[in-house]
Amino acid sequence: MASALELPAELWLQVFSFLSWRDKLSVRCTCLYFKHLLDKSRPLWLGFSVVLRHLSRYNRPFWRSLAQRYVGSVSVRSGKRKDLKQLLTWLPALGALRLDDWKEAGIGELKGFLQLQRLSITSCSTPLKSLDFLMPLSHQLTQLSLCNVQLICPASHLLAAVSQLTRLTSLLLHHDGSLRVPKLSGVLTHLTELRHLSWTMITYRTLSHDFFSPTHLQGGAALQLSDLQLLNYDAMVTQEVLQPLSRLRNLSIFHLYSVPGPICHLQTWLTSLPHLRSLSVHGGHPLPAYADFLPSSLVDLTLCVDLQPEDLQVVSGRVPHLEHLHLEPWGSSSKLVRLLPQLFPHLRTLRIRHNHVSDEDFLCLRQLQHLDTLEVLDSYYRPDPADPSWVVYEPSPRLLQLIADLQKLTNHRVRVITGTHGDPLTCHCV
Repeated sequence: MASALELPAELWLQVFSFLSWRDKLSVRCTCLYFKHLLDKSRPLWLGFSVVLRHLSRYNRPFWRSLAQRYVGSVSVRSGKRKDLKQLLTWLPALGALRLDDWKEAGIGELKGFLQLQRLSITSCSTPLKSLDFLMPLSHQLTQLSLCNVQLICPASHLLAAVSQLTRLTSLLLHHDGSLRVPKLSGVLTHLTELRHLSWTMITYRTLSHDFFSPTHLQGGAALQLSDLQLLNYDAMVTQEVLQPLSRLRNLSIFHLYSVPGPICHLQTWLTSLPHLRSLSVHGGHPLPAYADFLPSSLVDLTLCVDLQPEDLQVVSGRVPHLEHLHLEPWGSSSKLVRLLPQLFPHLRTLRIRHNHVSDEDFLCLRQLQHLDTLEVLDSYYRPDPADPSWVVYEPSPRLLQLIADLQKLTNHRVRVITGTHGDPLTCHCV
């Protein structure tokens, strides 16, 4: 430790800046000097999020360490009203908060968080009778997420409350179908700054001609909406309905049925939005039903659908400049991975499953000269073939060796991720 103390603090902070959050926490436990150095350096913890459960077990030094790091994003699991009071005492400047499996109806303490901009409420066991708790936050919230929350208030009350949040740039509302909102134009009329919208579509069978048309739009005007996610989708749509979405750049469709109806509605979406940059399709019709309609402007594509190797040939011809690909076919990936270097030579990021993919095919990804990030989505294995219930949720020895071989072949140009580290404030529906 004496040699460590001889080095300038600025040098240690520079070294720590290259560490992951998990590694920073590990280094913090090695000695009091590093603990003090890390806790006092706010830039090292920018974007750091913490998940809290059973808040009564945390002592004052724990809360003090979070306060010193200026933690701005917290997820509280199975919390109660008194937990919000404790958060408000120690972290009054919270900018993002997720309440997961909230145990009490009242959330009135939220009004004390004067800098709160992102709020997520998910999987509440207690029904929400009202959304009046949002009113004190109406001039500060920019992102609101309500997922798997039982809303027993009328739809008109919910829409009136959400419409007051005029600074919202992102709105997510996922429900079980109990909420009946005939069209989204009423919400979009008031949320003029909205850029991201994620909505459950299970109650819709046909979209009305003014489904997306706010009253403030005149003639051929377009919404500012750039990112749209539709869950449980199987609704008839026309090009007229989609006209206000001409500025849309990111579209995600999560189909309601794995065995869809006779009409592929996605064809209408793709022909109406020729300037899409990102498309994500989950379920629905097999890829050949709409592959010929993919806009050439796509650079980011997610396919969690039924597809065959020859279907990727069609996709390659339609989107020759694809840079980001997430491939999760319903069948095996064994015959698909080997095709990727030839079909999509410009890929920079790739997300795939590796089970049933041969070592040779996996290592052929080195031919992707622009690839910098590879994410392996199935980083688990079964050590005993005779016991399929025994699953180890970490990379297998085979996968670790494949990763090492690939990185050696690419001179460590490719970063390989074996576990998704998403935003803890987002829901698990998408």
